[in-house]
Amino acid sequence: MEKDQNENNLNNISENKTNENSDNEQNMDNPSKKDIEEHKPEEKTLEEKYLELEDKLARTFAEMENQRRRFEKERDDAFEYGGFSFAKEALSLIDNLERSKQVLKNDSKLKDTDALKKTLDHLEIINKDLISIFNKNNIKPIESLNKKFDPNLHQAMMEIEDNQKEPGTIIQEIQKGFTIKDRLLRPALVGVAKKTEDVAQKDEKNKDNLENK
Repeated sequence: MEKDQNENNLNNISENKTNENSDNEQNMDNPSKKDIEEHKPEEKTLEEKYLELEDKLARTFAEMENQRRRFEKERDDAFEYGGFSFAKEALSLIDNLERSKQVLKNDSKLKDTDALKKTLDHLEIINKDLISIFNKNNIKPIESLNKKFDPNLHQAMMEIEDNQKEPGTIIQEIQKGFTIKDRLLRPALVGVAKKTEDVAQKDEKNKDNLENK
């Protein structure tokens, strides 16, 4: 009798544990409304949603504006400098005219003849017409003679001793340079003045004497 009662007690304890586990599992599977509310993410207010949307719109418009500006710059560059290569090649026409004039001037058979004078006059008219066409398209020659050497515009091909000019002054133009708008199309090839060795040494000596005083 006592044995049966003990077995009943054990069965009751087992059933209670099973029921508790079942309840716990049910609670885990079906959380309470309170648990849901505690873990539910806080909903944004209408004002916060408005500010977030406004920020996204502002960023989108800013990106669109940046793209528009990039497009306009690329379009303007293509329009303004699209003929850069063509213009650079066209400069050979002026170079050839200048060479032709020099060849004719150095021809002893033509020297001091009317034929030479007329030919040079015609070549000069063609040269002026070409320069005029270039100017209309913002292609302009670089002024070099008697100017201070500028590495952004000139390329020094030689130094020439000349005590009458300041060192660095351009005294010979070998090939004319050109710009197109604000860009360098071709640098001018030039000869730059420098003092003779004796004068340079004398100036250096005078400078040392003044510093030692």
